[in-house]
Amino acid sequence: MRYKNLYKNGYCALMMAAASLQTFAQKTSYKFDFGTGKKVAGYFAVTPRSEYNETTGYGFDSGSNLKAVSANKQSLTGDYITANAPFSFSVKLPEGNYDIEILLGDRKGSSATTIRTECRRLMLENVRTNYGKITRQTFTVHVKDSLIRNANGSVIKKVKLKPRELKYLHWDNRLTIEFNDSLPKICALKIKPNKTACTIFLAGNSTVVDQDREPWAAWGQMFPAFLVPGKVAVANYAESGETLLAFERENRLNKIWSMAKPGDYLFIEFAHNDQKPGGNHLDAFTSYKSVLKKWIDEAKKRKVIPVLITSMHRRNFDSAGKIINTLLDYPEAMRQTAKEEKVLLIDLNAMSKILYESWGPERSLKAFVHYPANSFPGQQVALSDNTHFSTYGAYILAQCFVNSIIKQKLPLAAFLKNDLVEFEVKNPSPFENFYWPPASYQQVSKPDGN
Repeated sequence: MRYKNLYKNGYCALMMAAASLQTFAQKTSYKFDFGTGKKVAGYFAVTPRSEYNETTGYGFDSGSNLKAVSANKQSLTGDYITANAPFSFSVKLPEGNYDIEILLGDRKGSSATTIRTECRRLMLENVRTNYGKITRQTFTVHVKDSLIRNANGSVIKKVKLKPRELKYLHWDNRLTIEFNDSLPKICALKIKPNKTACTIFLAGNSTVVDQDREPWAAWGQMFPAFLVPGKVAVANYAESGETLLAFERENRLNKIWSMAKPGDYLFIEFAHNDQKPGGNHLDAFTSYKSVLKKWIDEAKKRKVIPVLITSMHRRNFDSAGKIINTLLDYPEAMRQTAKEEKVLLIDLNAMSKILYESWGPERSLKAFVHYPANSFPGQQVALSDNTHFSTYGAYILAQCFVNSIIKQKLPLAAFLKNDLVEFEVKNPSPFENFYWPPASYQQVSKPDGN
């Protein structure tokens, strides 16, 4: 897999990228016909040799071992592209929300496809088609870059990115779609802007961010799979190691304000790093609450709906199998702030305690990044992380989040799919039932923060 990097040469490269983006801004809708058969009128032809380049503005990422298969001569669904390993397709797009429509399946066989976008942001889970069937699937995705523009579209600032973020498959002017699973078969793809969808902006740390590589994950990148396409898009602006103050200083909050419109949501989850000593430290019941209230006031001025989220516990058990609170007074400070400011609250902290204790010390290991040495290439020592989640743990935390929305009957429930599996925090689905085809890109170093 290639990793996109528009920022190698710093600010000058960013300005060049901005200029390139402006010249390309008119092209926001696409139709792609996948395969080597006769191209359907009005569609761009995509074959296994269609590698991404800046001239065409679309194509497969390098390194994909692709093949085209023809089932019959029927338009669009008569052929498809597949591979025996995950593969990605990228399209050059200005930032914003987009509706994606994909035709999956095989006129002469079956298929199974999982789709993630950008940095492993889950959109479609294990979509299966029976022999000879084609399915039309949709999702809505948020595309972003690191440039902050004024109302006229002129670049006025930029987000201060960390070195590790330069390899992320976001913060650029491309949408990257990962096709995964045991039998992915892609017939056609449509992309069109969605100007009316509500946007849910996520501000947080490593427990929220779209973690870019296996085996790490966070609830924020699982959340989109639970939402109704067309109505809402998740814009995950969280980053590992962040605090409330750092998020402001690095212009990440300014970036959100530049994108948000009335009726959008701002989800706020910080505590793990704010409690640590140093220049970004905040005291729970004073400065931490003060900064939260400042963000809330600014959101309300912009008619953006703030939602406070208490941070989940670290995996830390006492001898009786009960969770030890390592986050001190920060969750309670956030609860108080939500009550005082009369804003919505999702209490992941309380739910995570119930969840972890239902698993116990041993079973909870599966929810965190605990792997013996040599589980991944170049991993010479065991991974033992009690803060950051495995894909299973992140998915269950996202289910806790959704469960709270439903139980509280929050307005956000209107955005949830109506066919969600019933979930109880005390009785989560076991690890053995969890399905996650891993992405090709992996890392053994843990994310920032703890």
